[in-house]
Amino acid sequence: MGAGPNSGKIAIVRRQRYGEETALPKGKLQAGEEITDAALREVREETGQEVEIQQFAGSTHYFVGNAPKVVFYFIMGSDPNSVGKPQDTAEIVALEWLTPEKAAATLTHRGERDLVSAVFRLNKSV
Repeated sequence: MGAGPNSGKIAIVRRQRYGEETALPKGKLQAGEEITDAALREVREETGQEVEIQQFAGSTHYFVGNAPKVVFYFIMGSDPNSVGKPQDTAEIVALEWLTPEKAAATLTHRGERDLVSAVFRLNKSV
């Protein structure tokens, strides 16, 4: 969740690599990296925000080819003085801060839409 002008909003990224996918910031673990450290690193790389984890939000799972993939999500707070400019410009083409309702309607993947809806107790019809 953003702070300052982004208070109450969620960071959404648009990824060029996955056909203009609109998603929550996420990524892969590096060797020896803890899940929470990876989450903080990926959010920093994809949004330019220095954040801190407030609580676990949930997880999604799906297959990439024949391999199962699990993604863990966290509710994070950002520093209102932190400039939100993606560092990973090869992958991230845009960063938007949306209300939970707008994010749930915009995200590409149903698992992420359902997660945002559940965390923010939104109407499940999105």
